[in-house]
Amino acid sequence: MSIGYTLSESISGFRRTKLSSFVSIFTICVALLFLGLFGLATMQANKFIEYLRSKVEMEAFLQEPLGKKELAEIQKYVGNIEGVEEVEYVSKADAAKIFKQEFGEDVLDVLDFNPLPASLKIHIKTGYQTSAAAQRIRADLESLKGVQSVEYRKDLLEVLDQQTSTVYSISLGLGVIIGLSAIFLVANTIRLAIYAKRKIIRTMELVGATFMFIRTPFLLEGILQGLIGGLIAAGAFYFMITYAAIFFTSFSEYLVIDRLFYVFVIIAGLLLGLLGGIISVVRFIRITGTTNNMRGA
Repeated sequence: MSIGYTLSESISGFRRTKLSSFVSIFTICVALLFLGLFGLATMQANKFIEYLRSKVEMEAFLQEPLGKKELAEIQKYVGNIEGVEEVEYVSKADAAKIFKQEFGEDVLDVLDFNPLPASLKIHIKTGYQTSAAAQRIRADLESLKGVQSVEYRKDLLEVLDQQTSTVYSISLGLGVIIGLSAIFLVANTIRLAIYAKRKIIRTMELVGATFMFIRTPFLLEGILQGLIGGLIAAGAFYFMITYAAIFFTSFSEYLVIDRLFYVFVIIAGLLLGLLGGIISVVRFIRITGTTNNMRGA
């Protein structure tokens, strides 16, 4: 198969269907911009959700009295629980100091004794800061002799789990809709190019041209449309993010984008164009029936 012929035939498709090719490229570009914006928004939302998760701590209040040996055994056991990152012992005196820092009053000035129990502050590993994992850790802690009760922000974790699921569902749904729209327009553009060349294709079929020899130029046309759309979208993202960082300096830390993001945008455009090309050539180019296929489409 001649590479020169394939390229020239692919480029000629742009000439024959200038308007529809422009619409396809524009649609791919806009689709990638929307997908990229949703992707960036999803990543930032996930970062914020993970930040909130990291602030959730679990506290196991200890029974009294508790000897040093028993305390050491409990700390060792808790530290080995799956999902536990760090265990910090808070004595009754430390608890009184924390109370004074948070409420501005010394508990001993109010009462003649310190009613605050000693406890273990438990930091949970990343990936285990979910409602289900926290509930499992809590059940494990409550089964320990010497542990009176376990508290953590269960309601917050449940809300975060729900919001994470919502963000993923919305992003996936919009991504599929936008992506399918771009693929449909690329497929329709290549369909027009196939129709414009239907007589040539029919002649090539009669002289024994292979499947790939006929189809490859149209596939390459879809890839070129996707590649151009991806390059334009990546360039638009670069300028938008660069100027946004200049004008919104207070949010500059949230506008740092990895270079791989631009590569993914270009590759996504290429894949959208390729899928559109595959759909067209499979549906509208069938050996020994191209003209009839186009009439019936």
